[in-house]
Amino acid sequence: MPYILSVDAGTTASKVALFDLDGKLVASSTNEYKLITPSSLEVEIDAETLWNAFKTGVRDILKSRTAPAEIKAIGISAQGETLIPIGEDGQPLRRAIVWLDSRAQEEADILDREFNHGSSYAITGQVKIVPTWPASKIFWLRRHEPKVFEKVSKYLLVEDYLIYKMTGKFVAEGSLLCSTAYWNIRTRKWWDEMLDFLGITANQLPDIRESGEPVDTLLPERARELGLNRSTLVSTGALDNAAGAVGVGNIRQGFFSENTGACLAICAPLEELRMDPQAKMPIHYFVRPNTYMVHTFTTGGMVLRWFRDEFCQPEIQIGVTNNVDPYDVIGTEVEQILPGSEGLVMLPHLQGAMAPESNPGARGVFYGFTLRHTKAHFARAIMEAVACIVRRNIDAVEEMGMRVDEIRALGGGAKSRVWKQIEADLTKKTVVTTRAEAEACLGAAILAGKAAGLFRSVDEACTKMVQVGERFEPNRDNFRTYDALYTKYVQLYNDLCNLFEKERVESSQLASVPDELTGP
Repeated sequence: MPYILSVDAGTTASKVALFDLDGKLVASSTNEYKLITPSSLEVEIDAETLWNAFKTGVRDILKSRTAPAEIKAIGISAQGETLIPIGEDGQPLRRAIVWLDSRAQEEADILDREFNHGSSYAITGQVKIVPTWPASKIFWLRRHEPKVFEKVSKYLLVEDYLIYKMTGKFVAEGSLLCSTAYWNIRTRKWWDEMLDFLGITANQLPDIRESGEPVDTLLPERARELGLNRSTLVSTGALDNAAGAVGVGNIRQGFFSENTGACLAICAPLEELRMDPQAKMPIHYFVRPNTYMVHTFTTGGMVLRWFRDEFCQPEIQIGVTNNVDPYDVIGTEVEQILPGSEGLVMLPHLQGAMAPESNPGARGVFYGFTLRHTKAHFARAIMEAVACIVRRNIDAVEEMGMRVDEIRALGGGAKSRVWKQIEADLTKKTVVTTRAEAEACLGAAILAGKAAGLFRSVDEACTKMVQVGERFEPNRDNFRTYDALYTKYVQLYNDLCNLFEKERVESSQLASVPDELTGP
């Protein structure tokens, strides 16, 4: 029986999974790794750590007694923006600069001024140049580590690096390239003006392919190292959230997926390039040729996790005693609270707000609580707040002239039936979960299956490998309550924006004052 191997190379862990052609998860292995943080602004990792975690995962998979010859292809889902500079000898010149790294703020500000907001959005699809983007990181290397900068033969992202390790080929694909800030989403070529400003050339960047394309079979030495067959095909993959969208069958316009994990990531496919007239919604290239996606993320399940850890010790203990997930205990309590949380409204922006607000100064707020409100009210208000973010993004997508017919839910939040019903009622959209495990890995496997010719297209692979789970239909009885809540949610955010900005400016000014001047 043919199998497909895939990896989701995340920020703090690598998950390797093995699927059959019906989308069944045969085996999986997760290997965590620690990030290196030399300072509060710097976040790094040894590139070899990423490779070793993948290698360990593959070896664990092979313990399932799957014959290496049965594994026909390898697919990749990867974190975006993490930059790995490679020397002439093919070895990393320094530790990878992780996407979370924010040391390049000054460089990002310079780039944002040089390539004004409207120009950069029209070319890259990204609403602002920020320290996260590889262009900012490369500019930082040029200014602060010139000896490294001068020796760079190739600049790679995580997916590119894993492909290179397995095949010896330097190859990249569009879903990860959009947020480099040096790739032109319209021409699907490198943005020459940005490369010139950074002082690099196209020769220092990989060849550009589509997602789900064959790259090559494994190098003989890598096949031996991994314990796999030399004939195993390596495929181009996708950005983790794009792969997750594929893993729940969200591959065509009209669908909208939300991934409620630590972050809330949204993805809405576009059949043609369509920019947001207000330049608020980021646009990325997608996994099918000549298609695009609206994609952004913000604080999501992290808010409920914070609430659980800080205030729900009894629910955690009940979970331990009864061998159930504490989130299920919290969900049972939430079900006892009426929709609208009896007037309690939350803004879930514990770490700033991403699109469409794009406000790093936004903060979390509970508004309207009284002596009547209980802990369960606060938990429900959090779930309703995250659902408001989903509706906010759907509104922004529909304002761009696109319809949203159905929401596909994935991530940890998709396991909560009460949360998904809240989402359906608040957005007035059908919410669908799938039976998939490790959705990003499944999406990468779908792309690899297409690359290996096991399926004629990504559409056919999704039809075969993605199995629908539950459907949550909107309850019209709750529409009026949730329309009122959503209106209050939006107004609350708008009314607090001046205060958010005032505190952001004051915090910035305080941070710039030397400690000896501020006193103990």
